[in-house]
Amino acid sequence: MGWLFVFLAAISEIVGVVGLKMYSQQKTWRNGLIYGGGFATSFAFLYISFKFLQVSIAYAVWIGVGTAGAVLINMIVFGESRSIGRVMSVGLIIIGVVGLKALS
Repeated sequence: MGWLFVFLAAISEIVGVVGLKMYSQQKTWRNGLIYGGGFATSFAFLYISFKFLQVSIAYAVWIGVGTAGAVLINMIVFGESRSIGRVMSVGLIIIGVVGLKALS
């Protein structure tokens, strides 16, 4: 059950990052709500996950999945650089997250 909350927290963090990008481009209530709501929801789900998982593992997986997801979404949606170095770095983050989950 804890992993579900970590996954939902990571998805919410990605929504928050997208909202932050949109808010930085155009300061509207809608974009601000996506930005703030995404991060607030993310923290709420992460907090709930601590009841089921070790904080160190849940936090590291949340950060890893959220970071990798945000980078990929920004590459696809907002046209950020898709250099081989960035793609390989995202791959390393994913390997690290899978390793933490597998060993917990």
